[in-house]
Amino acid sequence: MLIGFQNVTFEFGARVIVEDATWHIQPGDRIGLIGYNGTGKSTLLKVLVGEYTPSKGSVEKSKETTIGYLHQDLLSFDTNDTITQVALSAFERVMQVEKEIEELGIALEKDPENEALLIQYTDSLHEMDVLDGYNIHHKAEEVLHGLGFSNEDLVRPYKEFSGGWRMRVLLAKMILQQPDVLLMDEPTNHLDLPSIEWLEKYLLHYKGSVVIVSHDKFFLNRMVNKIVELYQQQLHIYTGDYAFYEQEKMIRIDMQQKAFENQQDYIRQQERFIERFKAKASKAAQAQSVQKRLDKIDKIEDVKLERPDLRINFQLEKVPGKVLVELKEVSKHFGKLKIVEDAVAEIERGDKIALIGANGKGKSTVLRMIAGTENFTGERVWGHNVEESFYAQHQLEALSLNNNILEELQQCGSKKTDVELRSLLGAFLFSGEDVDKKIKVLSGGEKARVALAKTIVSKANFLILDEPTNHLDMHSVELLAEALNKYEGSYILVSHDRFFISKTANKIWEIVDHKIKEFKGTYQEWVDWNERMAKIAAEKQKLGITSTPKTETLVSPKQEPVNKNGNATANKPSPQDNNLIKEKQKEYQKEKRRLENLEPELAKAKTAKEKLEASMGDPANYADKAKFVTLESDYNQAKQKWEELQKQYDLVFEKLMELEEKLG
Repeated sequence: MLIGFQNVTFEFGARVIVEDATWHIQPGDRIGLIGYNGTGKSTLLKVLVGEYTPSKGSVEKSKETTIGYLHQDLLSFDTNDTITQVALSAFERVMQVEKEIEELGIALEKDPENEALLIQYTDSLHEMDVLDGYNIHHKAEEVLHGLGFSNEDLVRPYKEFSGGWRMRVLLAKMILQQPDVLLMDEPTNHLDLPSIEWLEKYLLHYKGSVVIVSHDKFFLNRMVNKIVELYQQQLHIYTGDYAFYEQEKMIRIDMQQKAFENQQDYIRQQERFIERFKAKASKAAQAQSVQKRLDKIDKIEDVKLERPDLRINFQLEKVPGKVLVELKEVSKHFGKLKIVEDAVAEIERGDKIALIGANGKGKSTVLRMIAGTENFTGERVWGHNVEESFYAQHQLEALSLNNNILEELQQCGSKKTDVELRSLLGAFLFSGEDVDKKIKVLSGGEKARVALAKTIVSKANFLILDEPTNHLDMHSVELLAEALNKYEGSYILVSHDRFFISKTANKIWEIVDHKIKEFKGTYQEWVDWNERMAKIAAEKQKLGITSTPKTETLVSPKQEPVNKNGNATANKPSPQDNNLIKEKQKEYQKEKRRLENLEPELAKAKTAKEKLEASMGDPANYADKAKFVTLESDYNQAKQKWEELQKQYDLVFEKLMELEEKLG
């Protein structure tokens, strides 16, 4: 064990965060720490690192264990050093040795025959080599580039960067320190999609253990092998990724609910017996005995999922025309920085667009251009009957400070009942008496949630949403996605939450070479398409095709272009081209047979995995620790086999698709 809790209870004021919790972090663990907003996940990390002391129990840690802790409070750090220097401060010992070598070198120049100095100098050089100290600049630059910094950024002072970019620098420093345990509180909040993908790949090969607080389902599913859920002041541990947790939790809840109902039936039967016979002398002793047994019984708690549900229907007052908004030859520059240049785009009725890409590409700027709050050159043309509503952080300023939350939503003109508005506010983490709070007493995050709720519930038929999932927990993100799927209007949104994008968008926009590039399809289809294009490009490179192939190269002889006399034109494929086609056709048949052979293997592996999952859900197996450990090991092996076969199947399938595309 590297670090962990042993029977820990911790209260924050009068509120219990966790009670009698035991949790051990082992080498190789990649843990997702999850729970609804406000349950105390960040507080739990602070208890783990010793910032808070538990009222009962202990935090256990081996002497050698090193811990890195990334959290929002780090943003108070400020310096004139460049971001490279800040990142390099991770190599504290290397910098000391480097200084020692420099000082010893100067001393040896003055006294070259000093044997003691020479030994120290040699030892320092050896330590520098052992620490890989000569590569620290390369390592720092590699990590900073991965997190989205350009070469020009590397020499800029840290204090010039905004909060989100500063957090990236501190994340880079922490990664470079290579602690035994890396604790990360919402690391993806300040990252764009390319940087999140880079971080995923990096952490998957990280030698230490990682604990992540995150609301990003995609990130957790790719990253973790355990889920620790903070729920009702208890820590519930699941061995698997987030998808496994969701499935396993429902099994456990179902089991607990059935056990609760069975116990309640038993208690009612015994209570009826006691009530019936306690007054009879011949049965009184027996009734007392039954009562004593009932008093000693360990009560099973009823399952009550503490989460909001969304029951609201969206009805638009006006139906817009076919085209909602059109951008004609629009350009936007910030000094030398070019965002878009002579770009054209069109949003139609029914479009649900996700505008994605790296930070700094101008996604939020384009949203503001569409909304009319950003100046630009070119033309923006609104369609017929369009009523837009724009959500961005600056919308917080438009809230009426003296209204309470419910009153603020009542003024949207949506004609929703108070019950519907309360249901919506529940999805945005305002429940019960929370809706009576004045806007002026709310935190920045709470105001953002109110502004987003106002945007969603408005009578607008076109929504413009800039990072709407910020400040929401996972379940609320699901509810927001559900609400937008019910919404009959159109919208364009910017978000770095891939789960949210995958659940909401039917078109993808991307800013490429200062133009707006459109993909008609879902986020997953866009990802698959990009991967397919990258593989086709790699295949072209292997075949020595440096440009887009001419049609005749990859079509069958049946499709040869002909002239008006019915004879093949000069574009007839050469014998070499025909040989290439035949080779591809053979390869296609080979891959097709591989796919057919993999299908029954994959089905068999899936059945074995699901059978073991069902066994792990059996209460009898939970009671037998040794049996459960064996089952868990068997399940992990079965799951790994299934995943490997699935990966092979996907690769063969994609290969077939590529070959089909080439063969026409």
